Amino acid sequence: QVQLVESGGGLVQAGGSLRLSCTASGFTFTSYAMSWYRRAPGKERELVATIRSTGGTTSYAGAVKGRFTISRDNAKNTVYLQMNSLKPEDTAMYYCGRAARLYGLVDYWGQGTQVTVSS
Repeated sequence: QVQLVESGGGLVQAGGSLRLSCTASGFTFTSYAMSWYRRAPGKERELVATIRSTGGTTSYAGAVKGRFTISRDNAKNTVYLQMNSLKPEDTAMYYCGRAARLYGLVDYWGQGTQVTVSS
């Protein structure tokens, strides 16, 4: 069955860095775009970053552009989110999801990993 398992979240001070990982199994990883979303308390889930199946195209939300980098290692069935210069407003539960194409509808989600940025 399809599984997406996130890891790497935690508590960090403002200005710090974290790298999230999402390891996939149960499907052909190279056939899917992958995305990171986040949901902050009291807010809607929002797209943070997305990457094409081949890794050649990426896109970011304006709030994270220049600070976050999405990448993937297709040999390891893993997608990453490198987060630098973290801000308290980045505090959220972060989820990875797969989609049939870039900007496509996510059909499977991971369980999420919590990121908390203290000021």
